Amino acid sequence: MNSLVYTYAPAPSGRVGVGIKVCGMNSNTAEVAALQPDYLGFIFYESSKRNYTGKIPTLLKSIKKVGVFVDAPLDFVIEKVTNFKLDVIQLHGNESPEYCMEIKQQLKALPSGEGLGGDLHIWKVFPIKNTFNFETLKPYEDVVDAFLFDTKGKEKGGNGYTFNWDVLKEYPSQKPFVLSGGIGLEEISAVKEILETNLPIMAIDVNSKFEVKPGLKKIKTLQDFINSIKNS
Repeated sequence: MNSLVYTYAPAPSGRVGVGIKVCGMNSNTAEVAALQPDYLGFIFYESSKRNYTGKIPTLLKSIKKVGVFVDAPLDFVIEKVTNFKLDVIQLHGNESPEYCMEIKQQLKALPSGEGLGGDLHIWKVFPIKNTFNFETLKPYEDVVDAFLFDTKGKEKGGNGYTFNWDVLKEYPSQKPFVLSGGIGLEEISAVKEILETNLPIMAIDVNSKFEVKPGLKKIKTLQDFINSIKNS
């Protein structure tokens, strides 16, 4: 494994260690928010079974709102940022480095009080199965704040199974990343093991394995997972 030197920043809520992101919010957002995850993910993609169309309830400031987009027009992304006061833009499609840079420029031009402007973070998603060419990341290094590695599958996320995490042993960067893809209670031991490496993992992203149906989360199961990871 490559020897990476990285100092973890505190999770957004001020808790030291890896953050927890619960994605695909829809039916019971307030109940999930009561568990105080570090991030909540709201999908703005009509083709998704978890497409978010409601109002986001008032959340603790410690919980960061992540808007998930798939090859969306720039004006659509900016509209959601301003309407929902998003903290993070997660790009889950084939967005180019130029697209990411254009978003940053448009965010900086927003009037005061609309979204977080230049402070809003951009995450770029890359799907992985059994192999991955990390050279793909280089053009994005200077235009995004973090990467997110998800399972390559039929759906744009929420496929319900993990990719081969051994691929990450070759991760060549110090850019922080989010680990996603089919993570549930059965993966707790594996999650704890990978968190003991030098990899710059900033958050664990969970979704489909904690659902009764798309968008409706299992509160007790989520609580057990969050407690296990945070208290390890």
